[in-house]
Amino acid sequence: MKKVAAVLLLGLFTTAALAASPTPTLEEMWAIIQQQQAEIAQLKTQLASADAEIKETGAKVEATASAVEQGTGSGGQALASSWTERTKIGSYGEMHYNNLDDKNDNGGDKDEIDFHRFVFYLGHEFSDTTRMFSEVELEHSIAGEGQNGEVELEQAYIEHDLNSTTHMKAGLFLIPVGILNLTHEPDTFYGVERNKVESNIIPTTWWEGGLSLNGEIAPGWSYDTAFTSGLKLDADEGQWKIRDGRQKVSEADASDPAYTANLKYTGITGLELGATVQYQQDLYQGEYLEDIDAMLYSAHAAWRNGPFGLRAVAASWDINNAINNITDGADQQEGWYIEPSWLLRRDLGIFARYSDWDNQAGGAGDTEFNEWDVGLNYWLEEHVVFKVDYQFQDAPANEKELEGLNLGVGWSF
Repeated sequence: MKKVAAVLLLGLFTTAALAASPTPTLEEMWAIIQQQQAEIAQLKTQLASADAEIKETGAKVEATASAVEQGTGSGGQALASSWTERTKIGSYGEMHYNNLDDKNDNGGDKDEIDFHRFVFYLGHEFSDTTRMFSEVELEHSIAGEGQNGEVELEQAYIEHDLNSTTHMKAGLFLIPVGILNLTHEPDTFYGVERNKVESNIIPTTWWEGGLSLNGEIAPGWSYDTAFTSGLKLDADEGQWKIRDGRQKVSEADASDPAYTANLKYTGITGLELGATVQYQQDLYQGEYLEDIDAMLYSAHAAWRNGPFGLRAVAASWDINNAINNITDGADQQEGWYIEPSWLLRRDLGIFARYSDWDNQAGGAGDTEFNEWDVGLNYWLEEHVVFKVDYQFQDAPANEKELEGLNLGVGWSF
């Protein structure tokens, strides 16, 4: 643009000079016209070049704006702003205080404070159809050799939408059974400790590695199927309780996998009904004298109607009779609970829960546990909760029978 201005000034000075000089001859006029024509042609060339530069700059601005909007750079690489928008972090955790007396005097009194678990959540959306979920958990505050706690990978899987109603998972994920196994953040349930049925019969928190297919089959109806690693009990250690078989996908023996199918109904506001069937090919993964297969049946209901809530779960394992050679009655392991609750205010609720479970229900001995829990939850914020409850337990004579006070604090986001 400076060159254009200089040419214009030169033309003006030339014209002024000619006006002040004597009248030129025809030859001189022709020479002047030729000179001015050359200068005009040069000016047009410069103007065309400047116009091209302006258009190129505009195109670059538009391309940059489009790239920012789409979340990619000029070479297709992801921009930082897009990465942060598509990545989510979260956490949940809970600390407990238990003051429990063993009424059977088996030396099982419990008076302790424990930061039970701290969980870090990380998720990322690669596209509108593909995403990743993961959770890392630290249990009992400190992990390492000789310590009480451990660091665990609780979830780590890829989810891909095959279409609008069908989704696939691949990796390490939670087994779709019961209520707490899928949703166990402390602000989502009543009571300091997780209920005993979904700890001893459904071994919450329970995850496996494999493939899953889930989706909707009709309005309000959904399904979840999974082909995964299975439980593994140690016959040499005399293990027979279902909870002891969790391998947690740590170099898990996959000689005999597990198959799970879950059906859920949520077509009525506030109501969830679910049922799960799982088949384990061999609870000992080929390391016992014979294969011991097992079938799990589970059903649950969760209902919320205004301030009133109700939860109920029933679960039962039907196991090959050969497991009775390890412990009598272990071929049937079952339990159930029912839990009504009432929100006195938006931030304060009370509950009562009756639980019954037996890991040797197939035998004739006194092996059944039952427990009453009564207490309240106070939500300081929507996802920050303080809990207090009192438990009354009835246990077999040779087992701990714990009664006393539990306090807890927890959060999630």
